[in-house]
Amino acid sequence: MEHKILLVDDDRDLLEMLCSIFRRAGYTDLVTASSGPEALQAWREQQPALIVLDVMMPGMDGFEVLREIRRTSHVPVLMLTARDEVPDKIAGLDHGADDYMTKPFDAGELLARVRALTRRQGEVLTEQLSAGDLTLDLTSRSLRRGDKSVRLGFKEYDVLRLLMSTPKAVVPKEDIIAKVWGLDSEAEDNNVEVYISFLRKKLLYLGSAAAINTLRKVGYRLEAGNRK
Repeated sequence: MEHKILLVDDDRDLLEMLCSIFRRAGYTDLVTASSGPEALQAWREQQPALIVLDVMMPGMDGFEVLREIRRTSHVPVLMLTARDEVPDKIAGLDHGADDYMTKPFDAGELLARVRALTRRQGEVLTEQLSAGDLTLDLTSRSLRRGDKSVRLGFKEYDVLRLLMSTPKAVVPKEDIIAKVWGLDSEAEDNNVEVYISFLRKKLLYLGSAAAINTLRKVGYRLEAGNRK
């Protein structure tokens, strides 16, 4: 089961970077907010399993948001701020934060702290995807079949994760380009075709029964089988 994460920051660039970090780690059920009121509305409507909350926001800051949330909820909250003074950290923890990180932060450490917070709640966010005889490790980017595994490059990983997230469903080329390269990129169909070719070679190397099928002028579909 995948759990919803609410990301809150008034800096749009940083918010997009946070989304990218979590998506690359396999967390696709993300909700974003760029102000205190938006954060509270998203929290009430979406009921996230974890919140990453910026402190310094105009109008209603993160401390106020957290104080309101803590009236009725114990959802894990990790606070982010550019302020690294000890009194600020104490204030965040006193308001009910479960953890506190200062900007700039290391993506690996952020994800490790998120995993630690969810484990404390008795829940662990999905760290791998399985389809047929394949298992994709979302932390190490390794693809495994039985005792054999291979490490994927970043783009290979992103493409395969999309296909494995919806096995048997057709993923349009346009969706792959938008989610892997970005809406503003100059990537074209042939970029996708190159990485599909790479992935097919990896499946062959692993001896997997899975196949990435091409639906001409539409997209790709992962047919996941089990080879005995």
